[in-house]
Amino acid sequence: MKTVGMRAVAALVLCTAPGLAQAVDTSSIQGNTDKLIAAALKDQGGLDRLEYLCYRIGNRLSGSKGLETAVSWAEAEMKKIGLENVRRVPTKVPHWVRGTESARLVSPADKPLHMLGLGGSIATPKGGITADVVVVSNFDELEKLGKAGVAGKIVVYDVPFTSYGQTVQYRGAGASRAAKLGGVAALVRSVTPRSLRDPHTGAMNYSAQDPKIPTAAISVEDAMWLHGLAKAGEKVRVHLEMEAHTEPDADSADVMGEIRGRELPDEVVVMGGHLDSWDVGQGAHDDGGGVIAALQALALMKQLGLQPRRTVRVVFWVNEENGGRGGQSYRQWVGEEIGHHYAAIEMDGGAERPVGFDLAAAVSERRRIANPGAPAPRVSPMFTANVKAIGQLLKSIGADSVEMGGAEADIAPLVASGVPGLGLKTTGEHYFDYHHTDADTFDKIVPEDFRKCVAAMAVMSYGLAELK
Repeated sequence: MKTVGMRAVAALVLCTAPGLAQAVDTSSIQGNTDKLIAAALKDQGGLDRLEYLCYRIGNRLSGSKGLETAVSWAEAEMKKIGLENVRRVPTKVPHWVRGTESARLVSPADKPLHMLGLGGSIATPKGGITADVVVVSNFDELEKLGKAGVAGKIVVYDVPFTSYGQTVQYRGAGASRAAKLGGVAALVRSVTPRSLRDPHTGAMNYSAQDPKIPTAAISVEDAMWLHGLAKAGEKVRVHLEMEAHTEPDADSADVMGEIRGRELPDEVVVMGGHLDSWDVGQGAHDDGGGVIAALQALALMKQLGLQPRRTVRVVFWVNEENGGRGGQSYRQWVGEEIGHHYAAIEMDGGAERPVGFDLAAAVSERRRIANPGAPAPRVSPMFTANVKAIGQLLKSIGADSVEMGGAEADIAPLVASGVPGLGLKTTGEHYFDYHHTDADTFDKIVPEDFRKCVAAMAVMSYGLAELK
């Protein structure tokens, strides 16, 4: 069989976009994207930066000293790499403080429970709350109990994980739903498919019309245990103590730097992740890996002497976990120049093996309701074709999938303003094992997978900044 030059064949990719087939010639960029992949797969600098962020700085909750140390460090690293226009975009962030906390079963046995207060929760009264427990598997069961079955009790939500989007509603709204019926506290089964008796924290929200009650996450095993006791007819009683409180908003800032475009410097491909994390673990997968992969992608471009046609900008957003202020402040900073943003890319799904990108071709339902006047993203057939063609250049590392999806949190304000958004997709095999726990630490990062994430971010951002 006669062999045809595979490189030449691969350079011409036929991509079908809605209503239009587009032939995208990637031959002009493939040499450089191959170099980026090769450099990423042997790179050590990104891992060293991520290790420093995790081991030397640690967790980085909004309002904490850890986050502000990380902001200063990130600014210095961007300058060290040689990025241009390194700056901070100031923003006010929430400052929730966990304080001392504990929970224990006091009847029918005396045993500690594995718990983490949920971000935004209020404290218990001094001395704590001791109350009987009622366990439910969903909101329908809670409503059927009514005030007669809930008033004066601690509500435990033992809700098995189906998907993050479906199950996280119990963490977010569980306290207010319980308080509406007279509940005195809420304990929520951790939002995870697997557990080693480790609780998973995360943000919760109080409704404006219902009383505020303290709320915490408990481990999957503890939630199932309490449920089993209740089903067996035992009178279950729990003691909860929490010192959580919210202080006035604190000063913080997004951090950004860029490689200015050689021909179209005012057109911007922005990418990044969120620098903040919860106050447990080290924020390695969520989202230290994301910010450092984006930063290292630009570092490799600098090392290889690559200056694409458009500007490539890296942003470390702050306050994704409990407020979204960083993404909002960046959108406000951009202002009327939003029309010059060609694309926005975010990595916030952990640093496991990448499989491709989600293309946010529509504003999510939640964003559309919140901002009904927001235009649809400017996702043209040619842009979609370019993304798919660039994706094919990542086939050697298995990251060539491009599918339609929703926008990641930090770039959602940009997407809601019409900017096409992309999110790096990974296998997600273990992400929710570590998510928002003490176990989200640097040792959970697999170097080979992280390097592939760097390669994917570098190739997609460079390709979009370079192709016409």
